[in-house]
Amino acid sequence: MAELKIFSGSANRPLAEGICDYLGVSIGGALVGKFKNGETRIKIDEHVRGADVFVIQSTSEPSDHHIMELLIMIDALKRASADRITAVMPYYAYAKQEKKTSGREPITAKLIANLVVTAGADRVLAVDLHAPAIQGFFDIPVDHLSAIPMLADRLREEEDGNVVVVSPDSGGVTRANEFREHIGAGLAIIAKHRPEPDVVEMLEMVGDVEGRTAVIVDDLISTGGTLAEAAEVLVARGARRVLAYAVHPVLAHDAVAIIRNSCLERVVVTNTIQIPREMRDDRIQIERVDWLIGEAIRRIHEGSSISALFQAARVRQEMLI
Repeated sequence: MAELKIFSGSANRPLAEGICDYLGVSIGGALVGKFKNGETRIKIDEHVRGADVFVIQSTSEPSDHHIMELLIMIDALKRASADRITAVMPYYAYAKQEKKTSGREPITAKLIANLVVTAGADRVLAVDLHAPAIQGFFDIPVDHLSAIPMLADRLREEEDGNVVVVSPDSGGVTRANEFREHIGAGLAIIAKHRPEPDVVEMLEMVGDVEGRTAVIVDDLISTGGTLAEAAEVLVARGARRVLAYAVHPVLAHDAVAIIRNSCLERVVVTNTIQIPREMRDDRIQIERVDWLIGEAIRRIHEGSSISALFQAARVRQEMLI
């Protein structure tokens, strides 16, 4: 069997370290920085010929820079004769640009897929793509993990019932329904309209939340506007409490301030994106996905099935070893 090696870009080093701790390996030695002219500099500092290599890099802000780090690292590993290279992208940037909404627009999510394949990746491991159809943009294998069951399991441990799961838009109904099925709760749907990018108008809601704990479920939190407005709608409809569970904490611009000033009691996210220390808030709690990604890497490396990880709720670490 080829030797397992894991490398990391600069986007989320703590996540890569947690994954390596789970697997009992060390992060591969590499220089990840910039030249004086601002161009990305990558140099692999150890032997990788014939190795099974996984490159961990969330393409979070600054997305363009982190994408270039990933592409250049893949190219460096390919030229160093790595046997197989897997791009581990816990957060996939440009995922909202997966289709044309008007004339003369790009499909940037497809462009990113093309770049990753052209750089030399042999497969991709992602977590909760904004649009699952993005898997079809790649002409290489894609393993698509979901952290939704983990988040649902956490809610079940923290709440004692009388919960209704809320999808903040029609596009997230499948995700919210998956969450609902794991905890055995009801479902409500909020209809929204985007007159322009990052601007949301709430239109109507279907479902009963009166006197209950409303839990908004989404794949990512960007500006926080959707969450805040949805929470107001739910409180106006009689919700006793409003919580939010989302996978990717993008938290663009003043999202943390918006959450802090909203009627949200608690916001639970994962560590697919590293939240800068200055942006952390007591209302925002983090569920770690180190073990989930680490277990997927182990199974891919050993050639065993990872399908059980796609839908299963949180599986204790000792059960996976």
